[in-house]
Amino acid sequence: MITATDLELRAGSRILLSGADLRVQPGDRIGLVGRNGAGKTTSMRVLAGESEPYGGKVGANSPVGYLPQDPREGDLRVTAKDRVLSAKGLDDLLRRMEKAQTAMAELVDADNDKAVREYGRIEERFAALGGYAAESEAARICNHLGLPDRVLTQQIATLSGGQRRRVELARILFAASDGGAQSNTTLLLDEPTNHLDADSITWLRSFLSSHEGGLVVISHDTELLAAVVNKVWFLDATRGEVDVYNMDWKRYLDARATDEKRRRRERANAEKKASALHTQALKMGAKATKAVAAKNMARRADELLAGLEPEQKHDRVAKIRFPDPAPCGRTPITAEGLSKAFGSLEVFTGVDLAVDRGAKVVVLGLNGAGKTTLLRLLAGTEEPDAGKVLPGHGLRTGYFAQEHDTLDMSASVWENIRHASPDTPEQQLRTVLGTFMFSGEQLQQPAGTLSGGERTRLALAGLVSSSANVLLLDEPTNNLDPASREQVLDALRRFTGAVILVTHDPGAVEALDPDKVIVLPDGTEDLWSADYLELVQLA
Repeated sequence: MITATDLELRAGSRILLSGADLRVQPGDRIGLVGRNGAGKTTSMRVLAGESEPYGGKVGANSPVGYLPQDPREGDLRVTAKDRVLSAKGLDDLLRRMEKAQTAMAELVDADNDKAVREYGRIEERFAALGGYAAESEAARICNHLGLPDRVLTQQIATLSGGQRRRVELARILFAASDGGAQSNTTLLLDEPTNHLDADSITWLRSFLSSHEGGLVVISHDTELLAAVVNKVWFLDATRGEVDVYNMDWKRYLDARATDEKRRRRERANAEKKASALHTQALKMGAKATKAVAAKNMARRADELLAGLEPEQKHDRVAKIRFPDPAPCGRTPITAEGLSKAFGSLEVFTGVDLAVDRGAKVVVLGLNGAGKTTLLRLLAGTEEPDAGKVLPGHGLRTGYFAQEHDTLDMSASVWENIRHASPDTPEQQLRTVLGTFMFSGEQLQQPAGTLSGGERTRLALAGLVSSSANVLLLDEPTNNLDPASREQVLDALRRFTGAVILVTHDPGAVEALDPDKVIVLPDGTEDLWSADYLELVQLA
């Protein structure tokens, strides 16, 4: 269970939340919602103990599993399997068992007897923690999340950002699972469906629906919220408060709409009454005999207005528009014989491509087929083992990394946009940031303190300011609220430059209206047809 008392959260001098008392108990499956910038991710970090609140106290008396929007670094040398098993300390025991097995095979006589006893002692401990059954359970969870055995044997360093995040999700769910039963772990999940295919999302809904510990989830997947949550916390950024609804998602939507109508009606009635009192006070104030009564009426009107809640602000939406691309040649980017491997793992080999001016290309392939790696090679942030990328006349690339690798998390919003476009006039950059909902003190906020959606908007702002003629987009709609997602898709529809897109979002592909598709790891190039659309979510 997690308890927060008199909680106060701030972003700079802006108060996100004040005086909130929150509790997550076993069986609570809570959807944490609110408009852009309301502080959902900040609240989740504080509940997880990852950061300190500005005021108040947070405590937990049960295990907590926290999935942030961006994967943690950790030890990149361990295998994906060991990372998942480390949730229960099984990874170290397995390594020690393997070491003892090797010793038993190599040693003789007394030394061998010692190795046998050591192996028996470790295996006994392994069995006490669930042992081979737990290892099988971890493999089952990983398989449901699109992490097959070949991925589990790889080091974390060789995995794509999406694969790393699925490994972290698998680790957290494994810690919360005890065979067929569920533990009392409280799960704090920030956009858990990112990078998951349709089958994995369906399985995750089922897992979370049956979870007996506590759960707080931030998600733009309304189908997940509808299937899972039995409570909703609405973080009201206007009032700096949390409204708690002890009901499921569908009933919450109805209740929320009713509450907002009531507040608007109460505000209108109070304003009407205050206006009438002010008018009457003015009339009576002209007469000395009624001056006291006039002052009382004016005071009463002011009290009515002072007691009103702040007027609810509607969600702001980024007004995204990619500018006309810089002039370029007929074929701005070409690649010949691209090959890439991580250690003994060959990702792809001999990939050729040529992207013409204004062409729209979708890259498909199963998870781990090298889609993100291909974009990184084209962007020049990684070198191929063989082959080369050939820039055409006037090439200017704009790269959107799915894990926001292009952002400097220690630098401010303003420093990031200035770095992305050093030659653009300051006022023009401020205008761009304003359309992406960054202004005032937030320009000095470190990028590392932004939510996933805010980081996505900042990275897109950098693209907009660059006048790129080839956009390399890796999951650009992740972490975006529905309204901002539609703005991004509309910008893609209108963009006249070339686009190479990696996504699990069929809506993004339909918006792009691609000319051709590249299927990895073979590098097969084909004209786009609707038959490929069903592969997008499976990729």
